[in-house]
Amino acid sequence: QVQLVESGGRLVQAGGSLRLSCAASGRAFSSYAMGWFRQAPGKEREFVAAISWSGTITYYADPVKGRITISRDNAKNTVYLQMNSLKPEDTAVYHCARARTIIASTREVDYDYWGQGTQVTVSS
Repeated sequence: QVQLVESGGRLVQAGGSLRLSCAASGRAFSSYAMGWFRQAPGKEREFVAAISWSGTITYYADPVKGRITISRDNAKNTVYLQMNSLKPEDTAVYHCARARTIIASTREVDYDYWGQGTQVTVSS
């Protein structure tokens, strides 16, 4: 059974930075791509960033490009989301997810395991 546990979310002022972490249990972490999604109050969940199994391929949603970086440490079974220049519109619950394959994807249907999420709140 795969478990994903996110951490690092908190209240931060606009313009600030956060690093979210997602620790994965189970074997073969490096055999799967990983992604981050977020859900703001009253809105549908949306794609944020994805990274391939090796970390060499990354994708970002347009609203976060240039401000957010996804990375992974396969030795630690952990994927990270470095968030800079945060804006109030970044306020959401951030979920990490494990893809079904090694290929990074922007689509929710391509992910089969999800974490419970960590709350990020950006004050203006």
